[in-house]
Amino acid sequence: MSSILLLNGPNLGILGEREPEVYGRETLGDIEKMVAAEVAEAGWDVIPVQREGEGELVRAVHEHRATTVGAIVNPGALMIAGWSLRDALAAYDPPWIEVHLSNVWAREQFRHESVLAPLASGVVVGLGALGYRLAAQALLRLCEVGAGQP
Repeated sequence: MSSILLLNGPNLGILGEREPEVYGRETLGDIEKMVAAEVAEAGWDVIPVQREGEGELVRAVHEHRATTVGAIVNPGALMIAGWSLRDALAAYDPPWIEVHLSNVWAREQFRHESVLAPLASGVVVGLGALGYRLAAQALLRLCEVGAGQP
């Protein structure tokens, strides 16, 4: 069975409670189930990791870099200055998609640049929890193409 890494950064463990008008009412557990359902037909499972600290996220990327076929990454505010997370993802060979629940470009100026996005296979922003499902669909397609499927 193939696995994908579902990596979520600081403050995402309290989704559903934290500013629901910005981030929605779905919990991280809801999102994990949604992604699992999206990839199940392909025979994939999901390795969910949510951590508050950047070092713990780096450790998770390293731990799963050789055992997963792809990743969905919501770095939260680490998109702005998560340089060690960026370096870890640079060493992660499978495709990965950066996801943000809110439209970061419609928010404060400091959120308008991601240090991670230039390395990502794609970026999904502003679509709430649906963005994770779309990222899962994209990973399925990217892995098919990478495996020689049309």
